[in-house]
This record gives sequence, C-alpha cells and structure tokens, in this order.
Amino acid sequence: MKNLLKALAVLGLTVLMGGVFLSAQGGETKGGVDEKRWEALDHRLDQLEKAVDDILWFQRLSDVAWVDKLFIAGPPPARIDEPTLMGAKNPVKFWTYLFLPKGMKRGEKLPLLILPHGGVHANFTTYHTHIVRELIAQGYAVAAPEYRGSTGYGAGFYRQVDYGGLEVEDVDAARKTLLECYGFLDSRRVGLIGWSHGGLITLMNLFQHPQAYAVGFAGVPVSDLVARMGYSDDEYRGLFSAKYHIGKDAREDVNEYRRRSPVFHASKLQTPLLIHTNTNDDDVYVLEVESLINALKAKGKKFSWEIFQDAPGGHSFDRIDTPLARKTRLKIYAFLAEYLHPRKPITSLELLDEAGYLPVP
Repeated sequence: MKNLLKALAVLGLTVLMGGVFLSAQGGETKGGVDEKRWEALDHRLDQLEKAVDDILWFQRLSDVAWVDKLFIAGPPPARIDEPTLMGAKNPVKFWTYLFLPKGMKRGEKLPLLILPHGGVHANFTTYHTHIVRELIAQGYAVAAPEYRGSTGYGAGFYRQVDYGGLEVEDVDAARKTLLECYGFLDSRRVGLIGWSHGGLITLMNLFQHPQAYAVGFAGVPVSDLVARMGYSDDEYRGLFSAKYHIGKDAREDVNEYRRRSPVFHASKLQTPLLIHTNTNDDDVYVLEVESLINALKAKGKKFSWEIFQDAPGGHSFDRIDTPLARKTRLKIYAFLAEYLHPRKPITSLELLDEAGYLPVP
C-alpha cells in the first residue's frame, strides 16, 4: 500500500509539473492548442484523483465489505460521427463499483441497491462512505455504476455524456449484468437510490423499466431540464449545448430537453417511490421538484414525498453528517426496507451510528 501511494504521489507531481511546463510554454491564451492542453491536464488530474479515491474505498470499507470494480458494457454511443468505421457502434464500456457485505451466508439471497452518482460530469467518490456502510450493514449489496460521461476516465469517456438518455440505460445494464453474474443477488429485490442527477437517473429508470425495480428513492432530483435551463448560468447550460452532447440549447429544441426530464414522464410511474426536496436547495431548486410532485399527483400516482423546510446543508442536507441528515436517512431506509426486506434493517439512530460511523469491534 505504501509503495502504491508513493507511486501515485510521483505521478501527481509529474502531472502538476507538466501543467507548469504548459503554462510556461503557452500561457493562458484563448482557444487553440493551449486550451486543449489545459483540458487534457484537467482530465489527467481527474484520473489521478479517481485512482487515489479508489484506494480510499478499500481502506474505508475493508472492515465491513468486499469491494470490487467491474468493467461492463452498456448501449452503443448516443452520437456516432463516423458510423462506417470498424467498431463505431460497439457498446460503451464503463466501470461499476460493487460492495458486498462481509459475513454473507452461503446460499443467502441479497437485495441489491443501485446508487447512481450525481453531477453532470462527476463520479462515485468516498463522499458516499457513510451511506454505503449503512446500507452494507443492513445486508444490501450496493452497486454504483460510473455511467458514460463520468469523470476520472479520460476525455473520450467524458464526451460520451448523454444526460437523461443512454446513461439511464447504462445503469440498467449494470443491474442486468450483476444479476446474470451473481446468482446470490435477488432479482425480485432490486431498488434504486440516487440524489440530484442520480435522482433523475433513478426516476427515469423507474419510468422506463417499471418491472425491473421493486422501489426507488429520489433525493433532490433534477426533474425538469427546461425549467432548470431557465435558472442556471451560461456555463451550466453550455454543458448541455456542447457539440459532443445535445448540441442545442433548450430554446432551439425544447422537446429534446423535455424527453430527458422526469416531469414529462410522470404518467409512467408504477413503482413505489419516495421523493425528498429542500426549500433552500441552491442547486436543484424546490420549484423543479414541486413540479414533479404535482405532475405525479395530476396523473393519480401513488407515491410518498416530503418537502423539508430550510434544512441545514441545502442540496446535501440528508447526505452530510448532521443529526437531521441521520434522521432523514432513517426515513429513507425504512421506506426501502418495506419493499426490499434486508436481513438487518436499521431502525434507530444508535444502529445507524454503529453501522456508519463506529469501527467494527
């Protein structure tokens, strides 16, 4: 472990020195070669950060879980510039984390929770450590797909982003692959849990694959991209209108943004669903999630929801480590357990702290 950390430190220094060299050679000029070099440096730094964080996953969960990272495949690219090239329509390959509870009993069937990360471009990091530990302690297998567009895997994978599109199918491909490869996972007890962009992916999977999932939780979910483009800044909107992504803004093709928005698919809900939002969320505004809640009500759908009033933590209010966050996660786990029936559900703050925050005796 020490040698690996030393190697990563040397790699990091090399990358940083490369950045200094680029600055000395070209400065921070606009466009052209220098801009591409800085973009390449950003991706190399993301890859380094991902490599370090992967080590932390093993270090922070090794007492309670078997940690693995699987290389699997989803649908072909959403955009194929030269479709006649050999392999141009091959499936997009991506990594998926898998966390299994230690002490599994032979012959035991485990419920599976799939946890897609948030961020237009982000990845699954040890920010989720306490949540994963809490889920593992209940007897869940946990999968976290690094769907197309995730950071830490280079510029090519970053540009495969398909927000609200084929990334949704990547996450479902992870479900299918895991059930095919691991006979101890119970196909009747598969759930989805996600926040923000991960909440959108949760919702879209429930809408598009209603028979595949027993339950879902969507926390502060991106729900209406049309409304979101209206209150977001130019930099954020540019992530969607980029040539390698949608290629148009919402004014130019509003139907494309609707297609990728859960609020316009509310009629498809068939699966038990819990939604949380927060009035002081400065990322996914409460009005966006309220639109989803109202759309589901208008379609006569049965679901559960709660709007928290100015909860500390804003967008992250139930993922941080405050007393309210812990209490809120208890509500989430109780809802999931009603449909997934884990071996050892967490029913109190004492059990939650023991699972997520205290060392195993």
